[in-house]
Amino acid sequence: HAYLRSSYGAFVPDLPGCIAAGKSKREALDLIKEAIEFHIEGLKDEGEMVPTPHCEFARVEVSTA
Repeated sequence: HAYLRSSYGAFVPDLPGCIAAGKSKREALDLIKEAIEFHIEGLKDEGEMVPTPHCEFARVEVSTA
């Protein structure tokens, strides 16, 4: 459909609420990097612990045909 647009999203399970969206995969990745840095800086400024990463991921592709 011509009205559908593509976008990309990124999130960080180890940092709840740390998300980003962009028009391209590259933009989403650039924005999530900035979001992670900002999120961690905020945690430190508030005197909170930065969580130890514990999540792993795998990309799975499926056919929709």
